[in-house]
Amino acid sequence: MADASRAARPRPLSPHVQIWRWHITMVCSILHRVTGLALYGGALILMAFAVSLASGPDAYATFRGVLGSLLGKIVLFLLTVSVFYHLANGVRHLVWDAGKGFQPKTADQTAFLAIGFALVAAVALWVFAAFAGAL
Repeated sequence: MADASRAARPRPLSPHVQIWRWHITMVCSILHRVTGLALYGGALILMAFAVSLASGPDAYATFRGVLGSLLGKIVLFLLTVSVFYHLANGVRHLVWDAGKGFQPKTADQTAFLAIGFALVAAVALWVFAAFAGAL
């Protein structure tokens, strides 16, 4: 028989997501996972590109028509943002692996920097592509 003084005490419950205060480092963690999934989608688009090339001119023209549409360009732009964000946040994680950047102020600053870099770099790339006649 178990001693009454050693009876199991109720354990505290972990805080639920609804009571957590959203902060930029939490958003960046979620965005890193979301952009990782988006990159899988980008890999599928690359696969479709290769299959359309191998399938002949009609299939390739259809593929170009889909990606050249407004919706296709939106998807490609968001994919571009995902690539740049995942890159910037990956570098941020590499710095963390070196034991640096864990102070809350620094972590917040680098989080904003990663998001800003992704947006600015994606817009710059698309502006360059537009001036080069690639769009």
